[in-house]
Amino acid sequence: MSDHRTGRPRRWMTGQAANERDEPFTFVIDLHGVLRLAPRRSEHVACAGGDPVLSAGEITFSHEGGRWSVREIGNQSTGYCPAVTSWPAVAIALDHAGIPHPGAFTHPITFRHCPRCASSSIVKDDHFVCPTCDTPLPST
Repeated sequence: MSDHRTGRPRRWMTGQAANERDEPFTFVIDLHGVLRLAPRRSEHVACAGGDPVLSAGEITFSHEGGRWSVREIGNQSTGYCPAVTSWPAVAIALDHAGIPHPGAFTHPITFRHCPRCASSSIVKDDHFVCPTCDTPLPST
């Protein structure tokens, strides 16, 4: 896992195996606004050291012209279920690390907690129904 401040993301990415660099990475933005990365197979909660976060998800980088940039990014983390509105914290952390980004989640995900069975669910195609117990999920 890596905690990124200016300059460190480029060194960390370059140090990853070539086949790993093409895959998405797990990311979190900690409460200090620092971007932390870990291999995709890592859990977000482990990447954050069990601490609360400002955002979390998966991120894919591209390397062109000697520069790393964000190719795709989403807030998919069932450990933290971050809202799409967590994007500003992500943008600030990426800007601070000097990593160009698309300006919004390229794969935004809406999460809801079921009031009946308490499971966390990803809402797909605006279908606000718990896949575990068929209870309607809150729209907000």
